[in-house]
Amino acid sequence: MKAKDPICSFCGRRKSESLMLISGLDGHICDQCADQAQKIVEKEMSMGGTASEEATATVGTGNKKLPKPAEIKTFLDQYVIGQDQAKKTLSVAVYNHYKRLNNKKSHADSDVEIEKSNILMIGETGTGKTLLAKTLAKILDVPFCIADATVLTEAGYVGEDVESIISRLLQVSNYKPEQAERGIIYLDEMDKIARKGDNASITRDVSGEGVQQGLLKILEGTIANVAPEGGRKHPDQKYIKVDTSNILFICGGAFDGIEKIISRRVQKQAVGFKSAHNKEIQDKKLLSLVAPSDLRSFGLIPELIGRLPILTALEPLDKETLRSILTEPKNALLKQYIHLFALDKITLQFDESAIEYIAEIAFENKLGARGLRGICESILQDYMYEGPSSKSKSTVTITREIAEEKWTRADSQKYA
Repeated sequence: MKAKDPICSFCGRRKSESLMLISGLDGHICDQCADQAQKIVEKEMSMGGTASEEATATVGTGNKKLPKPAEIKTFLDQYVIGQDQAKKTLSVAVYNHYKRLNNKKSHADSDVEIEKSNILMIGETGTGKTLLAKTLAKILDVPFCIADATVLTEAGYVGEDVESIISRLLQVSNYKPEQAERGIIYLDEMDKIARKGDNASITRDVSGEGVQQGLLKILEGTIANVAPEGGRKHPDQKYIKVDTSNILFICGGAFDGIEKIISRRVQKQAVGFKSAHNKEIQDKKLLSLVAPSDLRSFGLIPELIGRLPILTALEPLDKETLRSILTEPKNALLKQYIHLFALDKITLQFDESAIEYIAEIAFENKLGARGLRGICESILQDYMYEGPSSKSKSTVTITREIAEEKWTRADSQKYA
């Protein structure tokens, strides 16, 4: 009987009861058990293995060990100049977040449940908000995407739904929800969805307060129905369910004008001799004194502020910091241009005085680190145009006089 009608060694089905029975050295497996085994293997591979996950405290889906806060900050220092307080805050927050995820199973029977801590970064344009978030994702090796709050609108209006943010992270994760649920989303331009004034408007605010309310559940944690290809939802569409309770949201914005709100709050606490002290604070770093009440006065609803418990401010960049940004990081701007010229066998050099001049222009025009590239492009444009065609490959040295001449000419042409 055994030779005529073999059975599956796993479920006991006979060959006549299954579509296929694969034979091995000492047993058989039917098509249904083989399909189930494949699903188990895929699940274990996508999750990185449950046994090793707790032992090595991994992040993402690989076997990368979770770095300590000091190690995260050291890595950030290689790419981002300055902003020490912001880097410390981010390092601790990210470490605690993934420590919480990696130890969920070991504390399953505990009554203590650690909540997610989303982050809000406030700083002028070009101070490094986006770069910090990108660099964090790089060291942690987790899915990462950047979304813009300005394109979001309430459901039913032209624009993108708040679920489209999760859709972008899902695309980066190759449509694997298990990976997406351990990722990081950087939501930029948060200040652009602020309510205009403390009083509720009688007109519809389709891209302001309504979007803030739509973000509440996603930031806190919910099972979001995400359209695989993004875009608007429609009834006949198939959705992928993504749990956002483990996704870390890092929000950023310039919050232009919030310094006045902070100043008014600080001045209220000062009378008599203390007023001079407060003026000194005002002249230095007002953003470092930002509080949740200031965000509420700016136009964020209290429910949204409560879901962004970690608040950090990025300092405005001074001339010395801008100069360091040009030369010190691993991906420093001048290093990029030197490599770009080297591809055409041209040696590019910068005098110290020229570097100082570029930093001065960016500082005086309040362009931030992002504006440094535009200044360098204006100074180097002629050399980048003529260099590849030149038969004699030589050395190009940028002095302060050359930088001043090129920038002045480019600046005068813009306003001619």
